[in-house]
Amino acid sequence: MKTKSLLLILLTAFGAIITPLYVDAATAPDAPDPNMQIDLTGAGATFPYPLIDKWRVEYKLQHDNVNLNYQSIGSGGGVKQHIEKTVNFAASDAPLTEAERKLAPGTLHIPETIGGVAVVYNLAGEPNKALKLNADVLSQIFSGSITKWNDSAIKKINPGYKLPKTDIVTVHRSDGSGTTYIFTDYLSTVSSSWEEQVGKGKSVSWPNGLAGKGNGGVAAIVKSTPNSIGYVELAYANQARMQYADIQNAQYGDYIKPSLASIKAASEGAAPKLPNAEGDWSKVSIVNAPGPKSYPIASFSYLLVYGDLKEVTQNKEQAKAVIHLMNWMVTDGQQFSSKLDYVPLDAKTTSIALNGLKQIKYDGEVIWGGADKATADKALEDKKAADKKAADKKAADKKAADKKAADKKAADKKAADKKAADALKAQK
Repeated sequence: MKTKSLLLILLTAFGAIITPLYVDAATAPDAPDPNMQIDLTGAGATFPYPLIDKWRVEYKLQHDNVNLNYQSIGSGGGVKQHIEKTVNFAASDAPLTEAERKLAPGTLHIPETIGGVAVVYNLAGEPNKALKLNADVLSQIFSGSITKWNDSAIKKINPGYKLPKTDIVTVHRSDGSGTTYIFTDYLSTVSSSWEEQVGKGKSVSWPNGLAGKGNGGVAAIVKSTPNSIGYVELAYANQARMQYADIQNAQYGDYIKPSLASIKAASEGAAPKLPNAEGDWSKVSIVNAPGPKSYPIASFSYLLVYGDLKEVTQNKEQAKAVIHLMNWMVTDGQQFSSKLDYVPLDAKTTSIALNGLKQIKYDGEVIWGGADKATADKALEDKKAADKKAADKKAADKKAADKKAADKKAADKKAADKKAADALKAQK
């Protein structure tokens, strides 16, 4: 008993000295009432589900009286439940369309993370070599114009790759999907024929192929179906240990592997152009982004929440818990992103999210307590300083590596020159 009491005291003391990664008590909204059992509901995108589920677990370790039930049913289903006001919040990789905004007036878009869509495939014979695909080939495969793996267009950009003479089996989503929106947004951006014939959306009329529910469903079908190809969020591809293609960067011509670095590169120029949380996000897209290292099929993922929570929460305490959870997700919760193959939000995007949360009300009364512009600005400056420190370290490491490489090159040249001189001397 004494041991348990001592452990509790030590844990309490340790918790008291830990400073949150992004914000402190002065900049955070009021914490959930510890004397109340609070149940929260969310629904939507499967794209960020691995991260949201990690957030659910970690947040509960800090607030054990708060339970989050998030239904990973696809962005389309999440938007539907948001419009019908049957959940506290929704998640979607596709921003609301103009028509959807009219059905859900007062909706705020809170950026939660950034991810990439991997083009996964199941081909035998080349397990250690990534297939290369460009915009034309990819759009023709999913439109049904290219039907064989050994098609000349695929062979041309994959010299030496052992391509079978088999039919291509395409796999797409059966449910309304933000991942589908991202993928078809990319295809519509790079292919005029795709835009005219199929277009983009959470659901489209696919010309052919098998269908799976959720990212997990598509991944399972591709993994179990020889000669198939589909699209899933990068985290699912890595968790299932699937092969995925390098996609050509349209601007520079290089074939880019989906990774944290290449997805981050795609998002870096977007933040200054983003609208405020209450604005129109329907035109926001980072597919086919500029930059030599940008992966072409990347996207933000959003939390959708009403500007007044009275109609979607049971009481003010539940509404306060929604805001506190979301604030934690876009600040301290970002530390869990990278290990799950998601890109953490940058300082500017974080500030858009926080400024949006600070507007939210319950029955006309602002929920966020105790925060003001000065403290919010300080939090943003702290985040910028941390980002700069990380960037400076990366630059210093690169400089050191370049110097080491240059020194080695000089030493190798000196050794080669000496060897040549010695050989010449020996000949004389």
